Amino acid sequence: MNDSRPDPDALLARVEREEQQQKRGKLKIFFGAAAGVGKTYAMLLAAHTKRLKGIDVVVGLVETHERQETIVVLQGLEVLPPKLLQYRGMVQREFDLDSALKRRPSLILIDELAHSNAPGCRHPKRWQDIDELLKAGIDVYSTLNVQHLESLNDDVNQVTGVQVLETIPDTVFDLADEIELIDLPPDDLLLRLKEGKVYIPQQAERAMQNFFRKGNLIALRELSLRLTADRVDAQMQDYRDDNAIRDIWQVGECILICIGADAIAERLVRAGKRLATSLHAQCIVAYVETPKLQRLPPEQRDEVLRVLRFAEHLGAETVTLSGLMISEEILNFAKNRNTTKIVLGKPNRRGWKRWLLGSVVDSLISEAHNINIYLLGSPHGSKKYKLTQSKNGVKATSTRFNFPKGETTKKRWLALWWAMCITAGSSLVGWLMTDRFELANIVMVYLLGVVFVAARFGREASVLASFLSVLAFDFFFVKPIYTFSVADAQYLVTFVIMLLVGIVISHLTSNMRGQTKVAAHRERRARVLYALSEELAVSRTLTDIAKVAVRHIQAEFGGTNVLLLPVDGGRIVYPLDTPLPESLRGCDLGVAQWVFDHGQIAGLGTDTLPGANAVYFPMTGYRGVIGVLVLRAANLRRVFLPEQRRLLDTFINQIVQTIERVRLSEDAQQSQVRIESESLRNSLLSAISHDLRTPLASIVGAASTLVDKGAQLSQADRQELGLTIYDEALRMSNLTNNILDMARLDAGQAQLNRQWYPLDEIIGGALARLRKQLEGRMVNTKLPDGLCLVRLDAVLIEQVLINLLENACKYTPPGNPIDIVAERSVHTLKITVADRGQGIPVGEEDKLFDKFYRLNREGSQSGVGLGLAICKAIVIAHGGLVGATNRPCGGAEFYFVLPMDEAPPELETEVQQDG
Repeated sequence: MNDSRPDPDALLARVEREEQQQKRGKLKIFFGAAAGVGKTYAMLLAAHTKRLKGIDVVVGLVETHERQETIVVLQGLEVLPPKLLQYRGMVQREFDLDSALKRRPSLILIDELAHSNAPGCRHPKRWQDIDELLKAGIDVYSTLNVQHLESLNDDVNQVTGVQVLETIPDTVFDLADEIELIDLPPDDLLLRLKEGKVYIPQQAERAMQNFFRKGNLIALRELSLRLTADRVDAQMQDYRDDNAIRDIWQVGECILICIGADAIAERLVRAGKRLATSLHAQCIVAYVETPKLQRLPPEQRDEVLRVLRFAEHLGAETVTLSGLMISEEILNFAKNRNTTKIVLGKPNRRGWKRWLLGSVVDSLISEAHNINIYLLGSPHGSKKYKLTQSKNGVKATSTRFNFPKGETTKKRWLALWWAMCITAGSSLVGWLMTDRFELANIVMVYLLGVVFVAARFGREASVLASFLSVLAFDFFFVKPIYTFSVADAQYLVTFVIMLLVGIVISHLTSNMRGQTKVAAHRERRARVLYALSEELAVSRTLTDIAKVAVRHIQAEFGGTNVLLLPVDGGRIVYPLDTPLPESLRGCDLGVAQWVFDHGQIAGLGTDTLPGANAVYFPMTGYRGVIGVLVLRAANLRRVFLPEQRRLLDTFINQIVQTIERVRLSEDAQQSQVRIESESLRNSLLSAISHDLRTPLASIVGAASTLVDKGAQLSQADRQELGLTIYDEALRMSNLTNNILDMARLDAGQAQLNRQWYPLDEIIGGALARLRKQLEGRMVNTKLPDGLCLVRLDAVLIEQVLINLLENACKYTPPGNPIDIVAERSVHTLKITVADRGQGIPVGEEDKLFDKFYRLNREGSQSGVGLGLAICKAIVIAHGGLVGATNRPCGGAEFYFVLPMDEAPPELETEVQQDG
């Protein structure tokens, strides 16, 4: 029965994908084979079309290369100013990411997706700038040439002889929402070059002699067309999956080669691969493992494994399916992958066996609509397998796996012995039921024994139990008893039906047993993958990842293993922080280096460097090969069986993704640190250059006046100029002290000198030091009644009060009063400095205490923006907190709260006695 309902997992993945797409902007890439095909021109035309529809379009950066048609079509579009950076003595024009985020258009145009940014930009690559825009919900148009894709770098180098340095990961191209191919025949492109429409004449002549040769352009054009066609095919497949379309669409060739455990399998792979190559089609080799095939001898299963590995060596995709019906599994897979042709061998069954039992070929021919079936016959006299005898057991000619044949034979005879014992037990139960129950009930007892044998020991033992049950029932319970003769002929029908029912039950039960094993294997696989991913998710360092990976791989595949990662320069070395297992201390770093360089498996049991003592797997991520897994398994069959190999590949993918996540996280943290350091440096230089320039100018002016005209000035004028120099020098000294204090507090070098002090003395000291700044202002103080002793660093807390009072003086009109309120509770002391100025803008309350932050308002005073940051650092060092808020009646109030958990000391009363 055809089930047209969509796969729930596919629906869930589709919903998650759509949710992510709704949050991100849309990326459209104008894709071409080479420069000059018209990608930028087409992008600008598309932008004009969007602009006419009322969409907010901005040009972030477009390289016109002085092409007149591009310059003309650029007119009429808003263009953001570029970011100018000095690099190697030249001024570079780069995309200004911050300006684009601040402008936030609906659509932005950014040329040359693979461009490398100059030092000083936020990201090293332009595609990373675009990714940040997409995350901000801004749609992006960009351009890309085919030679800039990372996966094609070697192919382009081989064809053109040019090593392309600027590349993008293929994932960026794959995740684009739309790809528009801008195609131009090579002759037309060469004509544009000669006419000077791509490069200036001198550059065009050199280009046509090197990169822009006609053969190169043809090859690049084919690559771009194939990539675009593959993307369209993937989009069609997504549409089929989303809409649960199972019918075959004959839009592209896909060859499915079905192999089995027979001698023709390798010939099928060769013939199917030749057919796929001639049709330029995708090639898939599939093996369906049924419960019957699971019981094959190990050497036959390993022969299938060898053929699958041979198919992978030829470049085909291999899959292992499991199910009860081979034809049903093949057909379902073919429909899911939109397969157009199926290649398989001719049926082995002939005559009445084929008519009665059927064949996979007949089932596919009757059920596979719109799929062409190709049959390959086996050569006359071909043998089923070619085996050689080794010292330790039987092995296939191209593998080196040892098999416990004696143990398998022992289990087989044990199952047959149990079948005989259970049949004897059923006979004993039937003998006890004699004269009390009908013979039909005794038949049920025998059938129950057959079911038990089938469920516990498999099909072969259950078939034997069926035959023995019929014989025992005839011998012990059918008259004349204790003989195999039958007095009543109707019992012959009973015997036949009993035998058939027993065989059918044994077959169904054995299939159920096999499917149970498959389900248990899948559940176990999901469980181990979940356990691995769960531990990898909480790993934060490469050392933790390596330990988790080694432990799980060893638990699943046995033996020993180690992860080898490269150092600078791509050289594979032994891990320095993880002890190497004894059996792997001699692992060949040369083999590991070869695997890392070529990205191919090598070592024991493979066709490359088979003399090694372990298997070397490349660990490939989106950035390429990032390391090598060395595995010395106790039994290679646990590694190279199809289902186990796929499990190992999934393990490796999980490990690689975690390593890349950790590295990307480290890169992001380093980038964030660099950004913050650059921002702090710029803020510090900007603030210091402004606040040092003003007092220095005053000092220089006053000093030059004293030097040049000192004799002509009156005493009062000289005193005023000297006071100016003193005040400005004091201002510079305070600025320098603030910077040094902030650095000392940030470094954690401030040592608190906690002593018991009267609170009024601390506040009084701060007011005394600011006597000049507070002239003309009324300062209202409200302190707790009585003597209020507090344990703190009086010098630092006095500095906090001074900074808060100075801040109040800066941002309030002259003459306005300032209030100081101290509130003591059981466990805390809260001190508030309030003014009657303009107050604090909404949302700025927490930012006021950041380093180098200043309110940007008309008439604001100059300063570095460290005063409140120093207050915060001092209060936090005391274990307190600091904050700011607006007063209900107008103005702002700044407060800090200090913990006061210790009881103040008792003061001794001095008694003066009269002498």
